Amino acid sequence: MNPEQARQGTTALHEDGPAAGGETAAQAPPTDRPSTPVPSIPSLPIPAVFATLGSSPRGLTPAQTTARRDRYGPNELPGASHGQVWRRLLAQFTELFAVVLLVSSAITFLAYWLGQPRDPATLQLALAILGVVLLNAGIGFAQEYSAERTAESLQAMVPHTCRVLRDGERRELSARDLVPGDVVVLEAGDAVPADCRLVEAQEAAVNNAALTGESDPVTRIAEPVPPGPPLEARNCVFMGTDLVAGTGKAVVFATGTATEFGRIFRLTAAAPRQQTPLQRQVAVMARRVAGVALATGAALFEVRVPSGQPFVDTFVFSLGVMVALVPEGLPATLSVSLAIGVRRMARRHALVKQLLAVEALGSTSVICTDKTGTLTQAEMTVVQLWADGVSHAVAGVGYAPVGEITDAPPVRELLRAAALCSNARLVRTAGRDAWRVLGDTTEGALLVAAMKAGLDPAKEEMRAPRVAEYPFDSARKLMSTVHRDSDGTYFACTKGAPLELLTRCDALDHGDGKTPLTDADRSRAIAAADGMAGQGLRVLAVARRQVSAPRPPIADVESELTLLGLAGMYDPPRPEVRDAVDSCRRAGIRIVMVTGDHPLTAEAVARRVGIVREAAPAVATGTQLDTMDDSGLDDLLTGSTELLLCRVSPEHKMRVVTALQRRGEVVAVTGDGANDAPALKHADIGVAMGASGTDVAREAAVMVLLDDSFASITTAVGLGRSVYRNIRKFLIYLFSHNIAELMPILAATFAGFPLVPITAVQILAIDLGSDVLPALALGAEPMEPDVMNSPPRPRQERLFSAAVMGRILFLGGIQALGVCAVFFWHIHASGIPYADFTKDNPVYREAITMVQAGIVVSQFFNALAVRTDRQSVFRAGLLSNPWLLAAGCFGIGLMAAISYAPPLQAVFNTAPLTPADWAVLVAFGALLLAAEELRKWTLRRRRASPTGGTP
Repeated sequence: MNPEQARQGTTALHEDGPAAGGETAAQAPPTDRPSTPVPSIPSLPIPAVFATLGSSPRGLTPAQTTARRDRYGPNELPGASHGQVWRRLLAQFTELFAVVLLVSSAITFLAYWLGQPRDPATLQLALAILGVVLLNAGIGFAQEYSAERTAESLQAMVPHTCRVLRDGERRELSARDLVPGDVVVLEAGDAVPADCRLVEAQEAAVNNAALTGESDPVTRIAEPVPPGPPLEARNCVFMGTDLVAGTGKAVVFATGTATEFGRIFRLTAAAPRQQTPLQRQVAVMARRVAGVALATGAALFEVRVPSGQPFVDTFVFSLGVMVALVPEGLPATLSVSLAIGVRRMARRHALVKQLLAVEALGSTSVICTDKTGTLTQAEMTVVQLWADGVSHAVAGVGYAPVGEITDAPPVRELLRAAALCSNARLVRTAGRDAWRVLGDTTEGALLVAAMKAGLDPAKEEMRAPRVAEYPFDSARKLMSTVHRDSDGTYFACTKGAPLELLTRCDALDHGDGKTPLTDADRSRAIAAADGMAGQGLRVLAVARRQVSAPRPPIADVESELTLLGLAGMYDPPRPEVRDAVDSCRRAGIRIVMVTGDHPLTAEAVARRVGIVREAAPAVATGTQLDTMDDSGLDDLLTGSTELLLCRVSPEHKMRVVTALQRRGEVVAVTGDGANDAPALKHADIGVAMGASGTDVAREAAVMVLLDDSFASITTAVGLGRSVYRNIRKFLIYLFSHNIAELMPILAATFAGFPLVPITAVQILAIDLGSDVLPALALGAEPMEPDVMNSPPRPRQERLFSAAVMGRILFLGGIQALGVCAVFFWHIHASGIPYADFTKDNPVYREAITMVQAGIVVSQFFNALAVRTDRQSVFRAGLLSNPWLLAAGCFGIGLMAAISYAPPLQAVFNTAPLTPADWAVLVAFGALLLAAEELRKWTLRRRRASPTGGTP
């Protein structure tokens, strides 16, 4: 039968017959049969569950298991589909810059082939352009492939092994081998490996936080329930959740993508991946630069053809102009610089799966964060006790029994009764977390508090063994246990909701005896409980009484009780979260809590970590969101800076993210559960938890926090902002020298000089040989201290803003004037008419060598100039980025080799320069740095002036 249909209530007859005598049918190959309606699995009596699923209390036979595995496949979710490697490599050649250069290379090859005689320089140019494209594609592919392989090293959240009954034998096997009809054995602490219907349940409770976002344990039963939504069926447990208390047996009715977990996976897969702001801006920039390059090259071609220049030479000249305008080294520089950001974030425990997501983090304006496991530690902790009218503070957080209780003796009997009336176990582990609770986390918190008071729960259980238990249910809101004391008498311990328990108490414990519970005592206890609840604490009352028999009626056990006191507990925030939230506030980043928890719980946590500071934040539930249209949702999102969205579904989260993006926000969504996955993928930046997160969430996210720390998000945002600043630095660096490459060509054209002042091969040597390493060093500039003290840049802000373009023109113009001057100085000093110059003329070779060397030397000084926006580079420290100095020196050394090495002279048509030539070029470079320092000084003076403004 189809597991999906089984859950929804319309199923096909199973392929291997009913449980009794089904083995024979199971051995035949599965066949499709007509669908027959049957009741939904949750509403069936237990015998009918086995019959409908073709199973039995003994589990499946080997033949049945084999047939069903062939029919339904493994119990796992599909892995990440990255496409074939060769297709992804070819995709690198579809970028606009790559397409332009490929076309240019192809046309150059054609020009070489058709030319008579064939010019080797044209072939060298074609090969050089093709090499540039191959280099860029290789670097981009390698960086993306490396990031994805690192991300895939994270292990799946779905449990690796589980215990099942097969043919009456209890076995432990891989969770992927489960099939519908398997009988799974569950104990407290187990992860549920598939969607199952309980057929036995002893005080079972599950934590559905990974699936619904609700952190409170939910009781589970084995009896049939009325038909309804699958997740509300109290006799079902679902893949990805945990059994926190009790034991049980359950029959699998859905595996893999047919589970509720799989439903969210499919919803996630359908959500399109959003483009990052940098992707959008680089795409716009590429189109504009390519358009300008093609238009300029075509215009110059039209100008030179009528002048009588050879067609092929004119074409190569125009191609040189186009190559000068296309920043060939930009794709490689961008990829490697983003990869540097990825590595820096990885060292800060943030794994980024997509390179471009690094920059997008820096533009984040809203963070939609989950609560449980993201802001909190997911470890309930008792922080306050009340006994006999006195409050007692409890120190320490988490499950480690470390901490003191203020005046512990008066609360020992309270904690002893609470520990005895618990089914959880506190165990020490060898992992990162030294202590772990098996069972209900609330009961685990009481055990930890008892140990802080000097009690040993195991020894107390031995002194007073349990003889009866009355499990908690939602009607009574109480749990009771009966114990045999050392003198042979019996006593009962009860814990539960304060108001419910107080109505059943008639006495108050004073430590040295008990007195009747007066109305004043009752009022004080209620006031104490209300005070704790007002602080966002979960409050339990504890009482005890003597009983006459080992298993008296529940009415006798839970009446005439003696109140021992109250315990207030909460799930403590991660200690680093408050500072991270404060940092986000300073950075102008809005934090919206989006959780499946109760509004009061969400607000309490939000206040503790600093997300909420106002007296009345805006709070909306999923039910309220259902009643809002898009306009109403927009009003909610804009009406208050402090917003809590509670009891929300995955669809609600996606709708909220979409609404925020519609308003122009760059949205980051954090979460660890499968219920977070659709919003994680739909967001601009999806941030999943690495240690506690689900496989679905990690696959949907573009960033994974390896330490599950919210503070790592803040660090990643800061690094993302730093990456964006560094990208602007090397863009100014790269495009300013493009002006220096273009202007001499334009000047020679309009001056009537027949040759180009710098050839296309020389330009490629500058772009890839001399400029890439300094640009990479600029991309590796460390994060500036004030990077998180300014608001996020608007989504619509252009990468090439007016300020950036002004700086490119300023620095590029100075370089252009310098190289034009040295070129025409060499030409005019020779006294040779323009028309007599040929490519082999020594003066011409010296002149174009001066142009190339002039650009390289001025770029060395330009790299120093662009390191800061307003601060003097001398104040920042010339030696503070040694990689930049080394890269600049490498570029000058390469230029010297091109000038002096005969093999390279033959390739680039260059000539050796004299010391005087180098001195002139250094002087021009120093002039550029001095001019930029003067500009920065002017800006600082204007900013410091009382009447000045920020430019």
